[in-house]
Amino acid sequence: MTDFASLLLPDRGEPAHRLTPVAADSLEAWLKDQPAQVRALADAGRFKAKPGDLLILPGRKDGEWSAAFGKAKVPGPWDIAAVAQKLPAGTYRIDGDGEDDHLPGALGWLLAHHRFDRYLAKPDPIPARVLLTKDAAAIAPTVALAEAVALVRDLIDTPAADMGPAELADAAEAVAKVHGAEFRVTRGDALDQGYPMIAAVGRAAVRERAPRLIEIEWGDPAHPRIAIVGKGVCFDSGGLDIKPSSAMLLMKKDMGGAAHALALAGLVMGARLPVRLHLLIPAVENAVAGDAFRPGDILRSRKGISVEIGNTDAEGRLVLGDALARAGEDKPVLILDFATLTGAARVALGPDLPALFANDDALAADLLAAATAVSDPLWRMPLWADYAEMIKSTTADINNAGEGGMAGAVTAALFLQRFVPDATPWAHLDTFAWRPSAKPGRPKGGEALGLRAAFAMLRARFVTP
Repeated sequence: MTDFASLLLPDRGEPAHRLTPVAADSLEAWLKDQPAQVRALADAGRFKAKPGDLLILPGRKDGEWSAAFGKAKVPGPWDIAAVAQKLPAGTYRIDGDGEDDHLPGALGWLLAHHRFDRYLAKPDPIPARVLLTKDAAAIAPTVALAEAVALVRDLIDTPAADMGPAELADAAEAVAKVHGAEFRVTRGDALDQGYPMIAAVGRAAVRERAPRLIEIEWGDPAHPRIAIVGKGVCFDSGGLDIKPSSAMLLMKKDMGGAAHALALAGLVMGARLPVRLHLLIPAVENAVAGDAFRPGDILRSRKGISVEIGNTDAEGRLVLGDALARAGEDKPVLILDFATLTGAARVALGPDLPALFANDDALAADLLAAATAVSDPLWRMPLWADYAEMIKSTTADINNAGEGGMAGAVTAALFLQRFVPDATPWAHLDTFAWRPSAKPGRPKGGEALGLRAAFAMLRARFVTP
């Protein structure tokens, strides 16, 4: 893991290269105040002060230099990441009166230093660029966010051969130990009896990759109880309704919901929010073997709802159903779940926008407001009750896939809703958890999408200003 804490330090007046933010609409006025040499450099370098633009400025002494960079109209966490990636190793401070101290921009600065290089024989070194800030109180929370995002990325980027249910449990146990939380794993006969859908989805995997339910509990039992659930399908072949090879290429990321849930739990515990936290991760591999569950099977569920299998490739909602049922039994004040659940959500919203479904308008509004505040966008989709007709079954209480193929993200969310207590506020984030192409501070690969929004919402709800 990148040592983010060494890259964001309190400003005590030590020598540092000065970085000056310049807005595009004030560039002309700024240039008028600069010496002719700077104006010539800006012209030669075609510096337009767009976000990501960087202009190196000479100093008065040998070895001294500073820089100007393009300032975004609406500051966000990624504006300065492109600048950081262009700078050499060194120590930097940003000019400004606090507004330009670039927190939350510091998050992008830190994540510009993160790469997944576990399998590279000779990874390219990343220059250590240290950012000084006057807002010392914001350093620890910013570092924690960077570590959480990096954890999500690293877990998702790890190939399925090295990130099965057992390894996912190990990762969760490591987080639990850091915070002194209770940790437990349910598997074997106890899983068969208590969580039949999790057991059914994972039973075709080899013994070393057997299904399990991973749980963490933390916090004062007298505090409000919250449940965070993450889909942990460590690899999804599609089961007997097998995927084509092209659709399997990214299926190491099908545990992306679990990665989000685990990282969010770590943030909650690290911030010591006054809650009783319950994390649940159903961890399985959806494999193909003689004992794989079949299309047409009818599964029992923890909640007592019988489920006809219309498609074995709609397995994520099955394991989440048992986990959501367990989460609801302890009467939490809210339940959040994260899942790489449907291709339909990506068709509708593309890779960057997690689809948000919620049975509670206040919870949805709080999540959307938090998403805007921290530049981690979400888009609310409808829990359109009439579409429940699409997942009806004539032989069971519900079908896991139904027919027709329309409104796939909505019907998947409606399926999950059946396993949530009616009176419990619940939100479901159908996230892609992947970045198809690199952007500043965001390499191609596993990505945290919706994590920071969810944490900002929880912090706003449970921390008194």
